[in-house]
Amino acid sequence: MNDILQYKDYYASIHFSSEDEIFYGKVLGINDLVSFEGSSVKQLKKAFHDAVEDYLETCRALGKEPDKTYKGTFNVRIPTDLHKEAATFAALNNVSLNDFVKTAIHYALRHKNDVNKAFQVNI
Repeated sequence: MNDILQYKDYYASIHFSSEDEIFYGKVLGINDLVSFEGSSVKQLKKAFHDAVEDYLETCRALGKEPDKTYKGTFNVRIPTDLHKEAATFAALNNVSLNDFVKTAIHYALRHKNDVNKAFQVNI
């Protein structure tokens, strides 16, 4: 199950509070915290759409870029044996570990269906 909504080019993570009996979500990939809620799926979707439209309008009014800025660098924590195997593979193929990871991410994003299946069996 994928607890994600999409509207335009924006995604939101969705959760349910059984205590409050309400769905709630948060817009992903932006620099600000934009949340929304609804007591039904229909209300939740409308609240998400309204939240995105309001956020985009606010950004336009402020002259602000709505999307999160990514630097292109991040830390990855993996088991030591996987790190060793990746570093060895990269060296044997005369590429840097960085280029190997970049290629692996690129490959995974081009083969999303296969990768999603792998996540379902917990690689």
